[in-house]
Amino acid sequence: MIKNNIPLLERPYRSCIGLMVFNKTGNVFCGQRLDNKAEAWQLPQGGIDEDELPIEAGYRELKEETSIINVEFVSEYPEWLNYDIPLPLADNLWNGKYRGQTQRWLLFHFTGEDKEIDINTNHPEFKNWIWLNPVLLPEKAISFKKDVYRKINKIFIPIINNFNASNSDLPL
Repeated sequence: MIKNNIPLLERPYRSCIGLMVFNKTGNVFCGQRLDNKAEAWQLPQGGIDEDELPIEAGYRELKEETSIINVEFVSEYPEWLNYDIPLPLADNLWNGKYRGQTQRWLLFHFTGEDKEIDINTNHPEFKNWIWLNPVLLPEKAISFKKDVYRKINKIFIPIINNFNASNSDLPL
């Protein structure tokens, strides 16, 4: 039963920020969803509040979901990326208002220490986390996010590799 009586494909997308956070070895923060029984891993993401810039939402969501604050902004994906959420899940999320999410993706370099990361936040979203080679991200993700992760990898992996190569002579 559709909660709002609007067919799925006629619903809007929810504006959202997506965050790829990489460490000095080029691996990215990846969290295992708390609310999914499957081995569903994902990058941090969350809604963009009204009157909030994507970069502001990025810092806020990163702190809310992972407790990470020691990052530096590196890059932004050049366009918004959409994904649809399949039924019946779409009817259960956000009161069935949206068909999926439209995401602005940001790339951050993690400058802190792993002990800073705490997923046991006020509103936890992850039950576990790892540093993951970003090449493996699409195969670890839930089916409807795989394409988005492939797209951001095409842009962000070369940036990560260049960033870490140009900073390899700096003290760790």
